Amino acid sequence: MNKKINLGIIGLSEGNGHPYSWSAIFNGYDKKKMESCGYPTIPIYLKEQKFPDAQIKEGKVTHVWTQDLNLSKHIAAAALIENIATDYNELVENVDAVLLARDDAENHYEMAKVFIENGIPIFIDKPLAYNIKEAEKIYSINENSLIYTCSSIRFAKEFSETIIEGINFVNATIMKSWEKYGIHIIEPVVSMFPNRGNLLSVEKIDSSIGVKIRVVKWRNLQAVFTTTGEIQSQLQIDIMNVNSVKTLLFKDTFYAFRESLRNFIKVTENKKANIDKSETLEIIEIIEKGI
Repeated sequence: MNKKINLGIIGLSEGNGHPYSWSAIFNGYDKKKMESCGYPTIPIYLKEQKFPDAQIKEGKVTHVWTQDLNLSKHIAAAALIENIATDYNELVENVDAVLLARDDAENHYEMAKVFIENGIPIFIDKPLAYNIKEAEKIYSINENSLIYTCSSIRFAKEFSETIIEGINFVNATIMKSWEKYGIHIIEPVVSMFPNRGNLLSVEKIDSSIGVKIRVVKWRNLQAVFTTTGEIQSQLQIDIMNVNSVKTLLFKDTFYAFRESLRNFIKVTENKKANIDKSETLEIIEIIEKGI
């Protein structure tokens, strides 16, 4: 497929600026308007890139919908989007694929349904769902439709390094909530350790200050996942064996976003296999058991 894929983007959920950043990764952006997007880190990391070289050339965001027309207009102006939809159903007849750039999983089924029913490839932001039942409900809408879903941190270059031999313990930490942000540390670990074996258990330890610790055991691996709520912490993964420890610190947000989006385009073009559904369901099972 040589032509650009026309994309529709759907947003926006509280605290999630993906409609701005993801659209800019395809389209480029207006520097002045992006400064007022409300997410200070976005213009900072966009400025660090060399545009248009940094853009994904195989796709273009041509349509945007949000629940607020003025917000849609601002996203369109900041990320150079030509068309503003007043109803997300309008995207069905106008785009080749959809970016559901909202992380409020409780709304994913209703917002994704029309696109899945019509066989339109869709990237559903993390997490797909908070429990297995809801995830299976989404997958069952149309088993022939392409559903792509992941945490973009899966593609972080900091976590793609060679793993120490004989790893049997992982410690990973991130700010904010277990429900929405735990996946950012669970998914890269699951991806990094394909030989972890069967999932055995998830143990919950909560503190009075909002820190949640989840001890996850597989047959061949044990991990401690910690979400620190509003307490400041870095997104990092420590991988250990009896002789050594290696700390992997996440730094490059733009790279991870771009690679996850580039991968979606390749999957849409049938140039690459989709992320395995069973792996996605295992991650959701961990989230569910940790809630």
